[in-house]
Amino acid sequence: MKVVIIGSGNVATVMGSRIVAAGHDLLQVVARSEAAAALLATLCGCAYSTQWEAIDRNAEIYIVSLSDRAIAELDKVLSLPGRLVVHTAGAVPASALLGISNRCGVLYPLQSLRKEIRPFPEFPLLIDANQPADLPVIGDFARTIARRVEQADDATRLKLHVAAIFANNFTNFLYTIAADFCQKEQLDFSLLLPLIRETAGRLENAAPRDVQTGPAIRGDRETMDRHLKILEKYSDMSVLYRLLSDQITTYYKGIAR
Repeated sequence: MKVVIIGSGNVATVMGSRIVAAGHDLLQVVARSEAAAALLATLCGCAYSTQWEAIDRNAEIYIVSLSDRAIAELDKVLSLPGRLVVHTAGAVPASALLGISNRCGVLYPLQSLRKEIRPFPEFPLLIDANQPADLPVIGDFARTIARRVEQADDATRLKLHVAAIFANNFTNFLYTIAADFCQKEQLDFSLLLPLIRETAGRLENAAPRDVQTGPAIRGDRETMDRHLKILEKYSDMSVLYRLLSDQITTYYKGIAR
């Protein structure tokens, strides 16, 4: 298919690379930053523009990879009547693009993407369309760049986005806190990497609730008190430790193990 990408950030970069690798004809990158647009265009071997009026109108699909706020305001500067336009956001409804084209939809990669991290990771694509006739078109295109493609309406994508916040964003923040703690206490954070990999790897074959470990699930108050003693000078960590430990204890009280 002939494709135009609107945006030049993390998602646009990963999607652009996948699209080119799949053999599609990426015509153009359109972005506000000339430096970022030029960089992505060079990577993908296509043209670029920073002017909305210069957008290539020969594409069969336009992929909008912008922030949620920018997607909501895009119809103020862009109109593509009759063209298939999809966005890549998880928490934005498909209807957000109706002011640009009535042929609109979603192509949402359910993954944490960073353009500087190579190789790019695998990801499922969640798709939707304002017009039922466009859903097979989006689906066929999606299956050329992702192994798993699922239809997901606005409510489903939003719920999965919430789940992803817990599974990824909050978890990574806890890694950050642990790394900061290690640095302050002159500990080697890399010693925890095998533990992190093992914990994540278990989820391939088991439910998260079935592989929980630690003093909170055991009701080991003595160990938790020793931990809290260490955390006396780290008030924020102490609050989180108590909160999460209490949540784990409460959750598993009602579950037979």
